[in-house]
Amino acid sequence: MHQPDNVCEESVYNKMYNEYASAIWRFIYFKCGNSAQADDLVQDAFIKLFQNCAKVSPEKAKSYLYTVANNAFLNEIAHSKVVLKHQNQTTSNTNKETPQFLLEEKEFSEKLQRAIADLTESQRTAFLMNRIDGKKYKEIAVILNISVKAVEKRIGKALASLRKNIENI
Repeated sequence: MHQPDNVCEESVYNKMYNEYASAIWRFIYFKCGNSAQADDLVQDAFIKLFQNCAKVSPEKAKSYLYTVANNAFLNEIAHSKVVLKHQNQTTSNTNKETPQFLLEEKEFSEKLQRAIADLTESQRTAFLMNRIDGKKYKEIAVILNISVKAVEKRIGKALASLRKNIENI
């Protein structure tokens, strides 16, 4: 008799990775704003799934992965603010722009990163899901399990905060 699919089976595990990894990565990235941290948290979530594959049914795997990744993020939240401030180090400049322009561009980028990092987690998540992932307010409401009005309020407050924190745009 054929046993039901088991997360411990390589083909089932690989299918789960292919189906869920990028969505979980975006979910975590929108919370933390740091791609390297999102990479690490998603990788850790899949490692934990593999370590506990006998205990997690395929039907529960998606929820398990989101929960593990989110909990890991919450455990790193204090550290993530420090990481955000040091993100986007400039690479060597082969640009023919003036040094003054390059300095202003770098300062603006840093100011924008700080302003986004200073948003509340709920504002940053909704704002980035809308602006980076192109999700509509209704989609964001479903994903975050809140009302469309709450999404509108979060994004509105995020925009107001960004306008206040980034002057002379």
